[in-house]
Amino acid sequence: MRESEADVRRAGPLTYRGKAVPDTTTDQRLLDQRGPAEWVHTDPWRVLRIQSEFVEGFGLLSEVGSAVSVFGSARIKPGNPYYALGETIGGKLVEAGYTVITGGGPGMMEAANKGAKQAGGTSIGLGIELPFEQSLNDYIDMGVTFRYFFVRKTMFVKYSQAFVVLPGGFGTLDELFEAITLVQTGKVTKFPVVLVGTEFWGGMFDWIRKTLLVEGLVSPNDPELMYLTDDPDDVIETIRKAHVDMARRQFEAGRVEEEGERIHDAERADP
Repeated sequence: MRESEADVRRAGPLTYRGKAVPDTTTDQRLLDQRGPAEWVHTDPWRVLRIQSEFVEGFGLLSEVGSAVSVFGSARIKPGNPYYALGETIGGKLVEAGYTVITGGGPGMMEAANKGAKQAGGTSIGLGIELPFEQSLNDYIDMGVTFRYFFVRKTMFVKYSQAFVVLPGGFGTLDELFEAITLVQTGKVTKFPVVLVGTEFWGGMFDWIRKTLLVEGLVSPNDPELMYLTDDPDDVIETIRKAHVDMARRQFEAGRVEEEGERIHDAERADP
């Protein structure tokens, strides 16, 4: 039995039939200013918000060049030795030619942004909407505040060539293990993850080696995905060396591929 035009409604990629056919068209609902506002909190509308956050983030960060993300607690105050360490690392990253990206908040994030700005570099903050007020710190040249954690995490991973992890709590641990998991599973090209503070992070390293590794819950080389140090110069040298090694491997891989293509072409040309 053939459907009548009244029994079917096509709205873009959507098809409605029978009782599901809406009483109004999409244009009518768009242009009608009356009615409840709950629609802005529906899942389809959230998809557009998520999309807009990706667009804004990509637009902000697409031309920043080589960058390092610095993580750490928002609760550490100026005057704390860790805060001073964060300033020093932020400055040294700039001197080494890197843009500094943080979560944009206070504490260790502010310290790294401050060090970067005072060194004359580019200082970026990627904030997050929280139940309590936390504005972007005053040492940021460019910043954006996200609604969704997963969009923000994508920006950290996509536009950083290394992670520096200073002492912090649950948020810092979340970012750290997100990065390590992506590296471990090959979802991102291996890049250096440097933890600063041997006394602070030492217990976690011991637990990984003496519990996770012994129980067979991680691979033998997995603990080596993180490097632990107290020395800001060692942080920079570790990142620099890792990037030099990666560039060399990429160059050698390119040479091997080029030689393979040359041999293949020669074999095809040989009668």
